[in-house]
Amino acid sequence: MGYYKPQEIAQYTVDAGYKKANLKWTESVILGFQAGAFIALGFLLYIRVTANLPVEWGSFSSFIGASLFPVGLILTLIAGGELLTGNMMAVPLARLAKKINSKQVLINLTLITISNFLGAIFVAYFFGHIVGLTAQGPYLETTIYLAEHKIDDSFLQAFVSGIGCNWLVASAVWLSYGSKDIGGKVLGIWFPTMAFVAIGFQHVVANMFLIPAAIFEGHFTWLQYIQNFVPVLLGNAVGGGLFVAGIYWAAYLRQQESKETTQKNVIESPVSLVRDGNR
Repeated sequence: MGYYKPQEIAQYTVDAGYKKANLKWTESVILGFQAGAFIALGFLLYIRVTANLPVEWGSFSSFIGASLFPVGLILTLIAGGELLTGNMMAVPLARLAKKINSKQVLINLTLITISNFLGAIFVAYFFGHIVGLTAQGPYLETTIYLAEHKIDDSFLQAFVSGIGCNWLVASAVWLSYGSKDIGGKVLGIWFPTMAFVAIGFQHVVANMFLIPAAIFEGHFTWLQYIQNFVPVLLGNAVGGGLFVAGIYWAAYLRQQESKETTQKNVIESPVSLVRDGNR
């Protein structure tokens, strides 16, 4: 399997962030809806498979569900989609590399947040509620159980959990960019994504499906969802923007930019001296 070196992945990610920030808004919304739906389908798969597993299996049941959940991110990154947690890494990295401006970052993340929510809540309502895939028996019990654990976290707990989540999810995106073939991309996506789900970290887009799915069945409130949404969103932003984009920019791109600036100054200096001498 062919792959890129870390420095090459960094540059590839900058280019990806630039492209994401310059998509037409219609493309961002369509691909954002798709990604939100894919992540929701991955969580729906988790619930449908694990709900009937024996209680005696304990955490092994969670491992099985965590092993299935990555299908959502695999579909997003290989089939096509714009996922908020991935963009929280790639788009800020393009900003740090001075390829785009801060306004473009804010517009992109806002559009993708809204469109991811629309895709996730579509799956929660039509597949979960209307079809009944999260509305009955052990499936409803599992949905409520998982949602309650998300909501019960304090602001600080949800925020820190969000950091851990997107440290892993953004790393999964990073690894997928590092592979030159589909098999390598799948493996790169699968391990970090499986890890965040098995650990129990909070993912803002996954929660866009899970908590509304429970709300549609008469459990919890939209205010409780908002109280969870804010800290998880902020934590995911820090996890992807600082712990992945920020760290790899400092390690691989900052020195490169400094060298390019130095070389530019060296080239321009003789020209300036000639100009000054002709005055």
